[in-house]
Amino acid sequence: MKTCPFFGRCGGCKFDFTAPDYHDAKISALPNLPVTDAPVWIDAGLRRRGDFCFAPGVFGLFEGGTKNIIPITNCPNMAPEINAVLPELAGLPWTGAGACLVTVCDNGVDVNITSSVPYISPELRNAVLELPVLRVTWNDKVIFEKSKPVISFGDKSVEYPSRAFLQPTISGADALRNMVAHAAHGAGRVADLFCGLGNFTFALNADGFDVVGTGAKRDLFKHPLTVGMLNTYDCVVMDPPRAGADAQCRELVKSNVGRVIYVSCNPQTFRRDMEILTRGGYKLRTLIPVDQFVGSAHWEIFSVFEK
Repeated sequence: MKTCPFFGRCGGCKFDFTAPDYHDAKISALPNLPVTDAPVWIDAGLRRRGDFCFAPGVFGLFEGGTKNIIPITNCPNMAPEINAVLPELAGLPWTGAGACLVTVCDNGVDVNITSSVPYISPELRNAVLELPVLRVTWNDKVIFEKSKPVISFGDKSVEYPSRAFLQPTISGADALRNMVAHAAHGAGRVADLFCGLGNFTFALNADGFDVVGTGAKRDLFKHPLTVGMLNTYDCVVMDPPRAGADAQCRELVKSNVGRVIYVSCNPQTFRRDMEILTRGGYKLRTLIPVDQFVGSAHWEIFSVFEK
């Protein structure tokens, strides 16, 4: 019996994560890749990020394949902290249309609102001020901030910039960090590319590079690390956005980097980049699918390449 009353209507999940055959159904969506190990499964009900939508008088999630909004005040796939605040968010006097990203941080909940209306109305502003959350931003303008939201990666804590990338669950982020740390064991100097806020950086004592976060500021799409820079590293870790790391892979195959650990949220661009790396002399040693996006058809890919 389903415990999610929205499955089949809400566009967030393609598979019923409460069903006894969920794993078999999800595996059916696994792309044809040279998998070396069994998938890593992440429990449902732990999502610390929820991307909701709103229009005048309605708040929730889009119905699959439409712009109709299904009212939602409790989602079985969300973390309890998000469900605790959803009824109050749904009850706000919404105007215009837009998106509402709700993120669970170590010390409370962050709410980022992107609206077609440039300015928040006085009525909505007054209602927002009563929300039991740490911070609310409206079109990237801070409406209020009780304290700086904080995110931890292992034993390292950093301030959370609104809308910054995070793995959708803490357990998934921990699993990937442990896998990356294990694969990088024994490497001397490590570069963490597309490092974000540092899920891997601190654990590896690596040099981080990204357009945001705690590492060196560098647009790796336009300016990938050069061969000369790469040759100072024994191991490179990459966790790019869905567009992949085409330009960086083309530099890597010309370098002396012996080990590349590649974490991908898009199997299609991963396949493209894998072909660049293997044609350039790297051998795929490990490829493990991770059910990071529970209920969806998407897979995270963890892989290790060596020369």
